[in-house]
Amino acid sequence: MNTAVQVTQIPVLLRGETKSVVAWIRQWDWSRVRAWVAVTVLGAALFGAAIGWWRAPLQAFYTAAKFPLVLLLTALGNAVLNAMLAPLLGVNMGLRQSLLAVLMSFTIAAAILGAFAPLQFFVAWNVPSFNLELRSAFLGYRFMQFATVSFIAFAGVMANVRLLPLLRAHAETDAAALRVLFAWLAGNLFLGSQICWVLRPFVGLPQAPVEFLGPGLFQGSFYEEVFQALRAVLLQQAEVGL
Repeated sequence: MNTAVQVTQIPVLLRGETKSVVAWIRQWDWSRVRAWVAVTVLGAALFGAAIGWWRAPLQAFYTAAKFPLVLLLTALGNAVLNAMLAPLLGVNMGLRQSLLAVLMSFTIAAAILGAFAPLQFFVAWNVPSFNLELRSAFLGYRFMQFATVSFIAFAGVMANVRLLPLLRAHAETDAAALRVLFAWLAGNLFLGSQICWVLRPFVGLPQAPVEFLGPGLFQGSFYEEVFQALRAVLLQQAEVGL
């Protein structure tokens, strides 16, 4: 079966149909893997372009190129981690099965993000344009960060929940399947967020020019930046209330 035909089966994956999903991880099918990777790249690129457009057209191009790379690197890293965690937590899955399951979850997440791309573009269109001299623009930058993280978090959680029937099919108990699900979510969060921080795939730093990879990639952390973004939005809302 060729890659184009496999792409037409993506709705089956999005619905999380247990019989099909369980059968797909039993053996490696290159055409199916290529289809999943293609959907992941396309969905992530569309969402990334919608994010970066708020800053500049060039940033939209950079983000569209880097965000799929973030998802694929996270998928590969988590496949190794999940293959070690799953047996320890009561789910009988090896490295190959773990990699296929992770690829499926990231395909679902990328499809959701691709569907969110028009909404993300709407947010970017209505947030004040980027200008370091305007406080409203800097708050807009913080809001864009917070909105982006919210969309990505929603897509990631939904993608992993869709694979819960797959985990239950290989788990000793439902409790074991839930333990692995939460472990996968935690792995996606910690690894994916730090890869995002290093590659800077979103709108870039306010004080830096638009560039593919800026200086100081390993300074600070993703969690610190998200906290500052949330704090700025809440402070602005408090000032408006006063």
